[in-house]
Amino acid sequence: MKTNTDTALSAAISPSSSQVVTSNTNRSEGQETQQHYLHLYVIIEHEEDKIVPVSLEMLGEARRLMDKYNQKYSTDEKVIAIVLGNNIRKLCEELIYYGADAVIYTSSPRLEHSINLLDTKAISQIATAKECVQKISPQYGQSFKKPRYMFFAADNIGRHLSSTVLAELDSGLASDINKLVIEDLEIKHEHKTKGQPIKYDKILEMYRPDFSGFLWTTILCLDNKNPTIQRDYHPQACSIIPGVFQPIQRDISRNGMIIEYMPQIEEKDYASIKILSREIIKSPVDFDSHKTIVSFGRGIKDNPEENVKLIEQLASELDAEIGISLPISKKPYALGEKLSDKYAIPGRVIGTSGRKVTPIVYIALGISGAMQHIAGMKESQFIIAINPDDESQIRNDSDIFIKGRIEEVVPVLLEELRKRKKTMIAG
Repeated sequence: MKTNTDTALSAAISPSSSQVVTSNTNRSEGQETQQHYLHLYVIIEHEEDKIVPVSLEMLGEARRLMDKYNQKYSTDEKVIAIVLGNNIRKLCEELIYYGADAVIYTSSPRLEHSINLLDTKAISQIATAKECVQKISPQYGQSFKKPRYMFFAADNIGRHLSSTVLAELDSGLASDINKLVIEDLEIKHEHKTKGQPIKYDKILEMYRPDFSGFLWTTILCLDNKNPTIQRDYHPQACSIIPGVFQPIQRDISRNGMIIEYMPQIEEKDYASIKILSREIIKSPVDFDSHKTIVSFGRGIKDNPEENVKLIEQLASELDAEIGISLPISKKPYALGEKLSDKYAIPGRVIGTSGRKVTPIVYIALGISGAMQHIAGMKESQFIIAINPDDESQIRNDSDIFIKGRIEEVVPVLLEELRKRKKTMIAG
């Protein structure tokens, strides 16, 4: 791969409150405004010298979006990765292979581990650094103000970091996104446009399921075009759920630019937080190595304690891992402390608010089929659903649907599985 290495360089609204019409025209907002906001910046996370998978997923979606964007608008805007850490030059090359046009990195022993205060200051400075854009897009370097779009991971680090960076950049943020579209929209809004229909170009439509799980919410980050409150909101930014998008194929023939940037961080900020020791705690939940996953939802409600114990037995017979739907992580039912601490935890959530899984067999017990859950398990090879409501949404996504309550169906399954095991052993 050919890389160019440089020396170190010292409000979101929902359209539910507005009228939105998709426009197919490509009229520009104005050349001057377009030059102020450029490129899609992706914030990269890494651990133990490896890029975290969600970062490669974000890069892949960024690549797909910007390829379509450049074709549609006849432009040449870039996918730019930002990565912080220590001795990370090799990672920069990998980011080029996975879709970045350019990588801006800061390497320092003091940034070896993620500390929100330091990361926020560094990323905010990189995101507004004219000198970096001057190297990537020389024609726009002097007029550049901020990125057009910005992606973060919707994980423990990214959720916090995205909020503090966007507060620093004074723009809006959409969280836990799992679908993205760039479009031209005509908006009529009481405050944003003073009630007048106005065309907005190159708007990032950010989708996420609403809290019911059955409807989509579209979030937009729009400039105020009302003359009395006029101001811009850039970057249009979001945090992206892990497992939603696919990385692109690694291509070692890809070329890109790698720029080292040294942000100005005060000594008192470095001294404010010190990491004395650090240990990576491995999750007790292992979806990846199990061929079968058994998940449960609010269908346990009639007898929570006993139903979870039945589910444990079923998982044991099938050598399966146990997952849950999002509502269970909120601990809505009375479970003993041991069972609650083991199963009603965010790490077991399957769906857009948790993990995406692809087992050979997926068994959904007492799960209604909200779209945010379906999105996390629909690529399973074979799906079995058990639910007393034969009109539940999950029926449409199942290979086998069994109408019945957990406490009625699971004991029958256990009995049959145990019989078959005895027969196999005897044979």
